[in-house]
Amino acid sequence: MVDAPRVPGNSWWQSAVFYQIYPWSFKDSNGDGIGDLQGIQSRLNYLRDGTPASLGVDAVWLSPIYPSPMKDFGYDVSDYCSVDPRFGTLSDFDSLLREAHRRGLRVIMDLVLNHTSDQHPWFIDSRSSRNSPKADWYCWADGRSLFRRPSNWNARFGGSSWTWEPTRRQYYLHSFLKKQPDLNWQHPPVREAMWDVARFWLDRGVDGFRLDAINWLGKDLRWPDNPFRFGWRGYTRQEHRYDRDQPVTHEIMKELRQLLSAYPHAVLIGEAAADTPGGPAAFYGQGDDELHLVFDFRLLKSPWRADRFRQFLTDHVSAIPKGGWATIVFSNHDQPRHIDRYGQDGDADARARAAALLLFTLPGTPFLYYGEELGMRNAKLRYRELRDPYTKRFWPFRPGRDPARTPMQWDASYQAGFTTGRPWLPIAAQSAELNVADEATDPRSLLSLYKRLIEQRRASHALTVGGCSLVQAEASDCLLYERMAQLEDGTTERMLTMVNFSERQVDVTVPQSVLHGRVLLSTNPASVDAGRISRCMKLAPNEGRLIQILN
Repeated sequence: MVDAPRVPGNSWWQSAVFYQIYPWSFKDSNGDGIGDLQGIQSRLNYLRDGTPASLGVDAVWLSPIYPSPMKDFGYDVSDYCSVDPRFGTLSDFDSLLREAHRRGLRVIMDLVLNHTSDQHPWFIDSRSSRNSPKADWYCWADGRSLFRRPSNWNARFGGSSWTWEPTRRQYYLHSFLKKQPDLNWQHPPVREAMWDVARFWLDRGVDGFRLDAINWLGKDLRWPDNPFRFGWRGYTRQEHRYDRDQPVTHEIMKELRQLLSAYPHAVLIGEAAADTPGGPAAFYGQGDDELHLVFDFRLLKSPWRADRFRQFLTDHVSAIPKGGWATIVFSNHDQPRHIDRYGQDGDADARARAAALLLFTLPGTPFLYYGEELGMRNAKLRYRELRDPYTKRFWPFRPGRDPARTPMQWDASYQAGFTTGRPWLPIAAQSAELNVADEATDPRSLLSLYKRLIEQRRASHALTVGGCSLVQAEASDCLLYERMAQLEDGTTERMLTMVNFSERQVDVTVPQSVLHGRVLLSTNPASVDAGRISRCMKLAPNEGRLIQILN
């Protein structure tokens, strides 16, 4: 039995549904083939307008919109307090924020703390001289000897983490691309400058930050070698004992959480590696002194198996300290879309529908990646169509990131309603069938199912902030869990989720207490959505059902 953690007062982000927008790909307003802020604003009613026609999400997370050379598509920032001209202006951002808030839609910024672009004025100053005002703002070190780097550390995107800078005659550290030098977070002026950046956006009215790669902030500045381990390439052939996950990172998170005490509406959402010591849950601190939410990517990289989801419930939720809050995420801009990952050896469409049920009924705050609600697939791209350097580096041995970043599919037109020009990445081949215009009018579509589930979740205290208990199932391929919450009138609200992960029909014997209930919905369009519960229920292959247990 697993109990979902509770936070007194039920903060808005506990019951919210978040929607990640990759600005390059959401909506182009000026025909240059690149999505922009005015394009996002033009589609706010799709996300939330208070009517059943909208998706009904509560918050949007914008991937980086800062000025950038775009070597890592915005995660190499050259100015933290402005907007890249590709996306618009600060005035465009203010307009977007104002219109989002008018609809009751919160806006979360992506904040890149670990590194900047090598074109950022801070780094240009730092690399110019060992005596420059910002000489210590980045991680610099001498080689161990002639032509020997300071340590054996390898970068996440391949190659050494160290690059020689002839002007300073030293090496600088970059945990990702060499165009992304790492900031020295043990230098107090760096922290002060980044906290000023946070205040700049919070004072403009943003509702919080998604923090990129937080477990890389702390390094052992003595530069000891990482121990060897078996892996398929340089980065994975090291145990990352010294180049990340240092205790100072938690000190930094505590400082940022304290800064947010002046902005009680704001939320901090962290991205940490799955193999960080103590797991991502470590960044909740004591539950109320570090981050509000931390991504756990086990489901994002998991195959379609009941035992993996069962283990997630047992391990992840129970690891979160009292005062912390779980997150549920299946897809994002760095990983292949889950509809293809889950569908590798079975019915992808049926599994995507069952995954939608899991997304909105598992304990925690759900995060959608744009187009997920349509069933958008990973595009089949040719090498000459790729834009992402990380994808190019490991192509075709790894799928990379570009296939999951293709433009949003708004309608069945030639450019899917995304742009009147040539899109920065090709439109996916399935846009004629998978698009907002067609799915919005089809009650059996995946988009319609997402809308129903979001509406159901919003109406249920149990599904938003209730506890969670695993229910034993005779069939190992089935996952059953119950969500429960005490209501203000003293009654108990109970919801049961049932999902068949197999490719065959299974008979599920439900507990006696569940017989007094009704099926609220099935993910299988051919199934009956409502009715009384029988002792033995038949679940079609990859079918999920949501049941309200009546007292």
